[in-house]
Amino acid sequence: MKKIIILALLFGLTAEAAYAGPLRNLLDGRPAEKQDSENSFADEPAGKIILPRGGRILKDVSYGNESEQRMDVYFPAHAAQAPIIVMVHGGAWRFGDKGAVSVVQNKVARWVARGFIFVSVNYRLLPKATPLVQAEDVAMALAAIQTKASAWGGDSHKLILMGHSAGAHLVALLAAAPEKAQPFGVHSWLGTVLLDSAAMDIVQIMKSKHYRFYDHAFGKEEALWQAASPLHVLSASAAPMLLVCSSVRTDKPCEQARAFAAKAGALNTRVEISEQAMSHKQINQTLGLPGSYTDTVENFMSSLDVSVQKMLADR
Repeated sequence: MKKIIILALLFGLTAEAAYAGPLRNLLDGRPAEKQDSENSFADEPAGKIILPRGGRILKDVSYGNESEQRMDVYFPAHAAQAPIIVMVHGGAWRFGDKGAVSVVQNKVARWVARGFIFVSVNYRLLPKATPLVQAEDVAMALAAIQTKASAWGGDSHKLILMGHSAGAHLVALLAAAPEKAQPFGVHSWLGTVLLDSAAMDIVQIMKSKHYRFYDHAFGKEEALWQAASPLHVLSASAAPMLLVCSSVRTDKPCEQARAFAAKAGALNTRVEISEQAMSHKQINQTLGLPGSYTDTVENFMSSLDVSVQKMLADR
C-alpha cells in the first residue's frame, strides 16, 4: 500500500484511484493486456462538461434518501416532449461517477444538441450495496425520471436506457426482466443500449478463471450468481436491446453477448449485437463522435420510435 501511495503522488492520483486502476495492476504483476478490464477505469474523476449552445445542467437531483442516489440532468435549449437518454456509469460496481468526462461529454454534445434530455445516474457502490441492490437504485432513478419527465419538458414514455461496463450489467438486469422494475413505479421504456458488458452470465464467469473484482461483487453463492445474471433472468417481456461488445478484449464479452442473443431469439425478444474493434474504454468514451459506431447505435435508437428517428435524421 505504501508503494501505491508513492506512485499515486507521482502520477497525480488519489491513493484509492491508484489502488483500483492500472498502477495496482502493475504492482500485482498483471500483464498489460489485462488492464483493459472494468476495474482499470475506476480512477477517472468527474470533470467539467462542455454543454451545447443553449444547454443547461441540473446537478445532483435526488431520487432517494442516500447521498449516492443522485443524478445530473442535461437539457437542450428547448425541450418539448423530448426523448430522454438515461446513462449508468461503470467501475466494477465499486467506483465511478456520473460526472466522468468519458461517461458524459461526447454523448451530451451529440444528443443534447439534437434536442434530447440526457440523465447521468449515480448509485450506491460496493461494499455498501451489492449489484442487485444497485440495480434497484437504477430502477428507483428510472421511476423518478419518468415522474419528473413532463416538468422537464420530456416524454416519460420515450426513454432509452444506456449503461457502460458494470453499468451495462445493471441496466441489462432491468431490461432482461422489466417486471423487476415495476414495483419501484417504472413503466415501459423504448429500449436499452449496453456498452460492453462482459457480465451477462455471472454463473459462467464465477466458475471460470476471472478478474478478482467479480469475487468482491458476487461472492460465493451460486443462487446470487443466478439472480445477478441477465442471461438467467431473461424473460419474454424483455425490452429491445443493443449489445455493443469489444472484439479485442481478452475476456471475450462478445461471446457472452452472442449467448444472450441466442436465448433472446428463442424467447422472440429483440436483441441485436454490434461488435466493435475498440477497447473497453473507447466504447464508452467515443460514443457520440461522428462515425460508423455512433451511427450503429443511433440506427438502433431510431428504430425504437418515429420521433427519435426524426430527431436523429439531421446528423
